[in-house]
Amino acid sequence: MDTLPTTKRGGGGRSKPVPTSKSSLVMAFFSCVAWLYVAGRLWQDAENRNLLASLLKKNSAQRPKVLTVEDKLMVLGCRDLERRIVEAEMELTLAKSQGYLKGQGQKSGSSDRRLLAVIGVYTGFGSRLKRNVFRGSWMPRGDALKKLEERGVVIRFVIGRSANRGDSLDRNIDEENRSTKDFLILEGHEEAQEELPKKVKTFFSTAVQNWDADFYVKVDDNIDIDLEGLIELLEHRRGQDGAYIGCMKSGDVISEDGKPWYEPDWWKFGDEKSYFRHAGGSLVIISKNLAQYININSASLKTYAFDDTSLGSWMMGIQATYIDDSRLCCSSVRQEKVCSLA
Repeated sequence: MDTLPTTKRGGGGRSKPVPTSKSSLVMAFFSCVAWLYVAGRLWQDAENRNLLASLLKKNSAQRPKVLTVEDKLMVLGCRDLERRIVEAEMELTLAKSQGYLKGQGQKSGSSDRRLLAVIGVYTGFGSRLKRNVFRGSWMPRGDALKKLEERGVVIRFVIGRSANRGDSLDRNIDEENRSTKDFLILEGHEEAQEELPKKVKTFFSTAVQNWDADFYVKVDDNIDIDLEGLIELLEHRRGQDGAYIGCMKSGDVISEDGKPWYEPDWWKFGDEKSYFRHAGGSLVIISKNLAQYININSASLKTYAFDDTSLGSWMMGIQATYIDDSRLCCSSVRQEKVCSLA
């Protein structure tokens, strides 16, 4: 008769452990990671909700109030006032640019009536001999200079200041002026050859501020003047606004650095490199409103290499009347003229 098998146990024998599955360990690891991720998101969402709640509360407190009818009328009134201010500023700017600003009356040094002309004779620190020659020829001095001013014509030598303010050059000019009283010293201008374009701007600005005249005349110190002939010419043109008078010319623009009459801004004058029409620099006359225009817009007016072309460029942009008068061509050989080379 068969019997069931029996397990034989040896002395001190131990049972063999059942091996753990690797897939169970992997699943447990990912479960932990998933739990941490979910917990982190829940914590972050809670923080975001708190932040949004605080921002909403703060913004609701700062929300603009509903404008009443009175508030709207006040806003409209401010806008209308602002518009009027802008329009007034535009009208004032236009008036200034045209040279008709009220209150540009006579300044110190002017007579009770409007003068005929202020004549500025360019001079330099080393030109005392030339000045003495002029004073002994066409330019009056002393009491004769005062009598000429009573006729309505002021003549002054025009000079700036030394680069070293207060040096012997400045002191010599001040001493000469105390004796002759025939200088217009441009305190804000540095006297130098390369600064001549700026000098013409400063001269007209200063002259129109100090004297109320129909015309302002710029004269170089290398010409002689028929003073009575010039006065007659100006009397004939008296009352003419926008007058830009001189010996009109044009000419080639020199683009080669180092050559005489070199123009650093040559590229602005087109492919032909020719200057625009302008009055030659020896003797130029402009009317009062043009001098006022230069004075008002002085800070923004562009200067070129030479004073006559600089002045001509300013006249191009405004309603100036170009008057080409051959009597002001000082190098001309014709007999009837008001100036000649000295």
